[in-house]
Amino acid sequence: MDVRKSWLLVSMVALVLTVACGGGGETEAPDESAEPAAAPVDDANAGNITGTVMLEGTPPEADTIRMNSDPACREKTGNATLTEYYVVGEDGSLANVFVYVKGEGLDDRSFPVPSNAVELDQNGCQYSPHVFGIQVGQTLTVRNSDNTLHNIHATPSTNAEFNTGQPIQGMTFDREFDEVEVMVPFKCDVHSWMNAYVGVLDHPYFGVSGSGGVFEINTLPPGEYEIEAWHEILGTQTQTITVGENETVEVSFTFTVSE
Repeated sequence: MDVRKSWLLVSMVALVLTVACGGGGETEAPDESAEPAAAPVDDANAGNITGTVMLEGTPPEADTIRMNSDPACREKTGNATLTEYYVVGEDGSLANVFVYVKGEGLDDRSFPVPSNAVELDQNGCQYSPHVFGIQVGQTLTVRNSDNTLHNIHATPSTNAEFNTGQPIQGMTFDREFDEVEVMVPFKCDVHSWMNAYVGVLDHPYFGVSGSGGVFEINTLPPGEYEIEAWHEILGTQTQTITVGENETVEVSFTFTVSE
C-alpha cells in the first residue's frame, strides 16, 4: 500500500472514531440550575398518622332545609333535611374536618397523579361528600343523581372558576385543578342550601374525619411535619409532629364552640 492510501485509511478510521465517541465538539457543562431528582418514598419504612377530632361546647342546632320548592328533592328527602355545618357524635366527635400535611417536609419529593377519579355526587339535592380532598391534576367527576336541574359552581381563589349545569339525571362531567388550594368551595345556584368543599394538594397526605371523628394519613415518609385541621365554621388548628420509621403517630384536635 502506497503512502497516500495509507494516510487516507488512517484519516477515515480517525474520523469514524471521532464521530462514535462524540468528539470534535465542546463538552456541555452540567446545568447547575436543574432541580435535583425527587426522592422516592420507601413504603418499607413509611409511617402513619391516625387521629381524632373532637368538639368542646354545644354546637348550634342544625338548620332545617325546606325542600318543598323542588318536587324531585322532596321525593328523595321528604319535606325537610338538616344542614351539615356541624356533624357531631354523641361522644363529641366532629366529622367533616379536613386534615392534611401542610408546609415543608415534602418539598424534596414529587408524587404521581392518581389515575382514579374523585367523584362529587349531587344526590337528594345535597353534595356528597360534603368535604373531601384531591390532588393537583387528578380528575374530579361531578355527577347528578337527581331528576332535576343542578349546577356545580366552584368559586376558588387560586384555581379557575367553573359553573356548569347538569339538567339530566345521570349526567357527569370532569374537571381538574392546576394549583394547590385549601379549600375550594362549591355551591349550586339552583338550590341555595347546597355546599361542599375540596382541599387540593400536590401530595396524597390528607384525610377527612368521619364517624367518631376518626381520620388517617398513611404511608408518610419519616420526618417532621406540620399538620393542619380545617373546619368550615371553626377555622383551622395546626400541630407539629415527628413521624419515625414504621411508626404510627396518634394525633388529636379539639375545636371549641364559644358559649
